[in-house]
Amino acid sequence: MKFIDTIKNIWKIEELKNRILVTLGLLLVYRFGAQVVLPGVDAAQLAQLGTQTQDGILGLLNAFTGGAFANASVFALGIMPYISASIVVQLMGIAIPYLQKLQKEGESGRKKINQITRWLTIAITLVQGPGYIYNLFATLPAEAFVIPNQTIFVVSSVIIISTGCVFAMWLGEKITDKGIGNGISLLIMVGIIATLPQSFVQNFISRTSGEGGDIIMVLIELVIWFVIILASVLLVMAVRQIPVQYARRTAGGGYEKNVFGSRQYIPLKLNASGVMPIIFAQAIMFVPGFVAASMSESETAQGVTAAFSDIFGLWYNLVFALLIIVFTYFYTAITVPTNKMADDLKRSGGFIPGIRPGTETADYLDKIMSQITLPGSIFLALIAIFPAIAVKLLDVQQGWALFFGGTSLLIMVGVAIDTMQQVNSYLLNRHYDGLMKTGKNRKAVA
Repeated sequence: MKFIDTIKNIWKIEELKNRILVTLGLLLVYRFGAQVVLPGVDAAQLAQLGTQTQDGILGLLNAFTGGAFANASVFALGIMPYISASIVVQLMGIAIPYLQKLQKEGESGRKKINQITRWLTIAITLVQGPGYIYNLFATLPAEAFVIPNQTIFVVSSVIIISTGCVFAMWLGEKITDKGIGNGISLLIMVGIIATLPQSFVQNFISRTSGEGGDIIMVLIELVIWFVIILASVLLVMAVRQIPVQYARRTAGGGYEKNVFGSRQYIPLKLNASGVMPIIFAQAIMFVPGFVAASMSESETAQGVTAAFSDIFGLWYNLVFALLIIVFTYFYTAITVPTNKMADDLKRSGGFIPGIRPGTETADYLDKIMSQITLPGSIFLALIAIFPAIAVKLLDVQQGWALFFGGTSLLIMVGVAIDTMQQVNSYLLNRHYDGLMKTGKNRKAVA
């Protein structure tokens, strides 16, 4: 079988094999840490915390951390503070000249930006950590805490939670450097996958229990689920091809007049930003509910808390969809350098038929990106809010509905595709002949 042959080829490439093993090992460490309960908390008394995180915004946060939030784990905050810090730094990069300068300095600038992001992550954990600990006090019974001195418990737990977040951030960066795929995204994906089997089983039991269990509805849900997965894959993979011609160089370094080489294409992705708008928007959506909950018990604060705690409600999903569209444009603008693409084409003697090289080419590429980003962002937003539609129209259990599109499914699909593309690049570069022996196969993979 071709799949088995591919696995064998992967194992033959020493560097790729080592990277995969490093990735799996670090992910295993992360999942192990998610089960380690904070010192001073009785693990047998966590039932009420589990009930609190079954649905709503806390349920989604618990899914992102792979159950660590409900386990009162040392990784309770997961990697979300790092995501929040990344959002803040990228947004500040638009307005702060110093960060703009760093973005143009290449690798050295990127390292400095990463260092700023790390320090900001620590600051965020020191703010979110106490909030999480005081939520434990409000949720768990008094006998759940085995350290009598509350101050010692709070200070030590905040330090441990902050350290756990920094360690998770380090794991993600090590996976990116030494492993395969984007480490931060993989940590989030693994956490989400960890909750998928339990969610499906709970939904299955809910549908089939009692007299006349509705097994047909379970099958319909699975069909819809696979259709949404396919739509998500198409969204991530879809591209628009821009034709490019190249002039032939003469011996003197110029170009032959009216004679051009074979036509090539620039692939512009319908969703060039991948899953990052989803992650960014979801991180922002955690904020209003927590801020309103920490305010006075006013009628306005209670209304905001209710609106942004119900992840299947109208206002939550409306704001969520708008944020996804905005972040899609924002992230596409900073990751697709149309000016650089136009300059590279001009230097290599390439041009888009009917468009002058240079500024006009950059404007044309920017116009095309704007045109294809709009439907891509709307489609991305629709898939992201589909869990709310599944709950309201299909009466799907909320835990299982999170995987009907939404943040969870899009992250899983996007990260899985990115990781497989990296693996495929190794195979094409190192074992091209062994992987594809015929011209037909070569065309299918290229």
